[in-house]
Amino acid sequence: MLTTPARILHPRGLTRGLLVSGFLSLLSLPTIAQDSAASAPAGFSECKARLQEQAIAAGVNSKTASEVMARAEHLDRVIELDRRQPEFTTTFADYLNRRVNDARVSKGRELLEEHRELLDRVTRETGVPAPYLVAFWGLETNFGSYFGKMPVPSSLTTLACDPRRSTFFTEQLIAALRIIDEGAIPADQMEGSWAGAMGHVQFMPTVFLQHAVDADGDGRRDLWNSLPDAMMSAGRFLQSMNWNGDYRWGREVLLPDNFDYSLADGRRLPLAQWREMGITDAFGNALAREPIDAALVVPAGHRGPAFLAYDNFRVIMGWNRSEFYAIAVGYLADRIAGAGMLQNPPPEDAPALSRDNIISLQEALQQRGYEPGKPDGIMGPATRSAIRQFQASSGLIADGYPGETVLTKLGVLTSQ
Repeated sequence: MLTTPARILHPRGLTRGLLVSGFLSLLSLPTIAQDSAASAPAGFSECKARLQEQAIAAGVNSKTASEVMARAEHLDRVIELDRRQPEFTTTFADYLNRRVNDARVSKGRELLEEHRELLDRVTRETGVPAPYLVAFWGLETNFGSYFGKMPVPSSLTTLACDPRRSTFFTEQLIAALRIIDEGAIPADQMEGSWAGAMGHVQFMPTVFLQHAVDADGDGRRDLWNSLPDAMMSAGRFLQSMNWNGDYRWGREVLLPDNFDYSLADGRRLPLAQWREMGITDAFGNALAREPIDAALVVPAGHRGPAFLAYDNFRVIMGWNRSEFYAIAVGYLADRIAGAGMLQNPPPEDAPALSRDNIISLQEALQQRGYEPGKPDGIMGPATRSAIRQFQASSGLIADGYPGETVLTKLGVLTSQ
């Protein structure tokens, strides 16, 4: 174990602290009520029969399959939520401030001490530090205060019978039936998100089958009513993705003047190389001399915070494929462990772009010879690369971020 002050291990205190979350963070969803099956589309009964046959062929007990599928209903609300596209993108400031706030940090610290014995056990067995376990718990279900109210068998049946992602949700439905079959939870108590994520840590059924464990020894893997099962299962899942208990998730850093932001394109470089470029920690101290690679992440452009993301950052993204989410988990874990707020918080005046705005931005870039990929209203790597090229040719800081200056120069209207 290394002991230098700039070390990126997680001792107690400042330095300690695609499937799983059902695609959406808890706080992005409204409270969802069941809707009636009266409007079930034509062919839904036949689809249920086919799904029942598939489940039995996959090894689900025929009695379980027939009873659960007989009660499964078509939920119009599930289709509505699956089709919904947010009108405006969420800015990094809005995303982070909603998820990592004083109330959640305070509650996280309280629960860290209340469940210290359990969490330390999970850390010993999986290598995942306790503040991260509490951070995932806080982001997924606000520390177990809301698991979702949708009946999972009906939600998954509805989605499996919809052609858009039928194969994926058929697999999830069969996994849910297997969970019921093993006695983990009765079918009428299996509630979760509209997409089928369940329990304290919002596991999808396939992830449940692979990684949920019975940590309290009662003979059931119960992620709804057993915090030991939920926390150990979360630790086992992160361990399976190669969580490195010796290092933290990443850290906030300061970039030197005239920094080349084109390097923030996902490339991973040795920490020593970033250090040689003049990057320091958030307090201006030299980065540790550690044999680890890192990627530079600037989620709000050059005006916002910059982070060096280590291997565990990629593990967090194995839980939820969102850089915003991964930063929120790491930052919340740091705060729960005793760290202060960001030294350079994200600007709150950044424009919130609609999907139409982003399509207009992509089309404007194409017209000027910069290739952002298909204009689809999604800010992906190709679009950010095109923005960087446009910024560089326009004498702007090439951070790949669609700030007000870029939008003005490209003639894109923004909505605040």
